[in-house]
Amino acid sequence: MNKFEDNLTFEDIINQTLKQITVGSTITGTIVEINSKGEIYVDIGYKADGIIPKNEYFSENNLEPSQELKPGDKIKAEVLKLNDGQGNVLMSNKHSKIKEIKKEFNKKVEENSIFEETVSLVNSNGLVVLYKNLIRIFIPISLANISKESDINTYKGKKIKFKIIENDEKTKKIIGSIKILADEEKKRKQEEFWNTIEVGKKYTGIVNSLSDYGAFVDIGGAQGLLHISEITWGRNQNPRDILTVGQEIEVKVKELDKENKRFKLSYEKKGPNPWNNVEEKYHVGDVIRVKISKLMPFGAFAELEKGIEGLIHISQICERKISKPEEELKEKQKVNAKIINIDLENKKIELSIRELEGTSQEYKE
Repeated sequence: MNKFEDNLTFEDIINQTLKQITVGSTITGTIVEINSKGEIYVDIGYKADGIIPKNEYFSENNLEPSQELKPGDKIKAEVLKLNDGQGNVLMSNKHSKIKEIKKEFNKKVEENSIFEETVSLVNSNGLVVLYKNLIRIFIPISLANISKESDINTYKGKKIKFKIIENDEKTKKIIGSIKILADEEKKRKQEEFWNTIEVGKKYTGIVNSLSDYGAFVDIGGAQGLLHISEITWGRNQNPRDILTVGQEIEVKVKELDKENKRFKLSYEKKGPNPWNNVEEKYHVGDVIRVKISKLMPFGAFAELEKGIEGLIHISQICERKISKPEEELKEKQKVNAKIINIDLENKKIELSIRELEGTSQEYKE
């Protein structure tokens, strides 16, 4: 032992083997005891134990210390005083935990992470969630991806996923968005869709909207046009007579323009072309029963069978001169008509009621 060591007391030697701690430092210790007051005594490898008062403990789950911890567990805390007046080192788990949570939160925001938290409050403006029972995040109604028909109050207590789009530490303004996740998922699906779509590929789609000229069908990432000519062989049918919005149908990609992100579809249930059998089934001079499907200024279209229509020109409706077909006919009326011409190449059939006038085959109401 050198001359310096000769002058050391036993207490000095013990102190040299212990940690050197300072106010403001954060250390990890082992819990020795949790008393009935909720005070936590911690072995910190120092000459005195650390004490964490109940009000200096922070619970992410809003629980009592004894509900989450037990002797032997490790705990991290910040030194507030080297002596609390009773010989213990006064410490705060709250201070260190808050710093830790804020650091963790900011890192997740920087990494554009997805958060999943429980909604703690709802109001007419949006949703409020707490990250680790500490950081308040507001999700405006416009970014909550909630439909107008939904009751916002049902979201209280519900777990939601979102991303942070604004994090201002100075004003403590933190804004989250659920909508951004839906938008990202939609974009991902669209990219995947356009990378895999090809002519001839079959899809199960949902009818999104209907018009006189056809339907728009969503096939999982984008909407394609299903023209009326691809829905039915009949020329004067309305898509609304065949399909309904929300209906699930089988379709096939007919035309594709990836550059402009457009495509056209064909309908699997359209069936075989009925015109393929016209030459065998119908002949000029035949008298057949037809149903008036549409009235036009120049005449009337009549359905011979599903997908096959013929035109009765206004001059072929009756012997007398009429100014419009409605004077003699009405839609859905069934009449006898004579086939006077068949044009297979252009898929046209001309009919005449006039040529049957005065015969036993003229039409009846």
